[in-house]
Amino acid sequence: MTDAARIHKTMTRRDWGLLLFLSVLWGGSFFFNQVALAELPPLTLVLLRVALAAAILRAVMRLKGIAMPRGPSIWRAFLAMGLLNNAIPFSLIVWGQSHIASGVAAIMNASTPLFTVLLAHWLTRDERLTAGRLVGVGLGLAGVAVIMGGAVPGGTGAALAGQAACLAAAFSYALAGIYGRRFGALGLPPLAVATGQVTASSLILLPLALLVDRPWTLAAPGSETLLALAGVAALSTALAYVVFFRLLAAAGATNLLLVTLLIPVTAILLGVAVLGETLLPRHLAGMALIGLGLAAIDGRPPTAAIRLARRGLRDSLRAPPHRVEGERTP
Repeated sequence: MTDAARIHKTMTRRDWGLLLFLSVLWGGSFFFNQVALAELPPLTLVLLRVALAAAILRAVMRLKGIAMPRGPSIWRAFLAMGLLNNAIPFSLIVWGQSHIASGVAAIMNASTPLFTVLLAHWLTRDERLTAGRLVGVGLGLAGVAVIMGGAVPGGTGAALAGQAACLAAAFSYALAGIYGRRFGALGLPPLAVATGQVTASSLILLPLALLVDRPWTLAAPGSETLLALAGVAALSTALAYVVFFRLLAAAGATNLLLVTLLIPVTAILLGVAVLGETLLPRHLAGMALIGLGLAAIDGRPPTAAIRLARRGLRDSLRAPPHRVEGERTP
């Protein structure tokens, strides 16, 4: 059976369960970041996240008997993927969260598919920009403008910079998604790809964190910070990648995009309930526009709505005419 045949065109209950679980894992990363930022600078926090996740994933690979890939070409690919998918976006998001609420950072991160659609049109041959996708990108970018617009008049430059950093992280994620397509041709196990990229990103971040943050001069972190580190590394990175690749194999990349709509929900709930954050109406309005944009890009929700409308119209036309009491039929 081919890979395409194994992928569920309609997501099963198990797929939906994994999707919701993944949204909680990735949405929780914004919460863990916000907690750990109280005592750790951004680069050190991100380095610890990917290094601990790499150690966990290497242990999982050994338990499964999967050998770590070797060869300069493969590790060059790991370094590029680690830079685009971990080192750059993780660092930008964590730095951005030092200036904005975790829920806002998660909403900005939901713009990743918008950039993916635009970049794929120019950088690939099989994912062209259609009218529906163009409308979706327009709606999504309007949502981003609504979110960021309130930070300009009379607002703080730091808040605007934090939102811009999270937006740049989404752009980096989009580049990583397109670049990562080449790993399918290499025939590597998905777990090996995940382990390779977080290992490579650890190597990239180590000298930067040592040079910029000088972590040996920092005070020892408290228990809350250590628990947040364990959560973001073990749950939001290592376990999340295992769930991600399992869901990718079962449901496909298109279905997996739905997780971007669910991540902000988890991040917002945790931020408001635990961290005491407050979201403004423009943040929710922007998230709604981004959600509509993703729905237009995906195509299935509008298609389903049109199908239901046509079915309702067809059923109403087929219904027998209403008979008035006392009216005789010929």
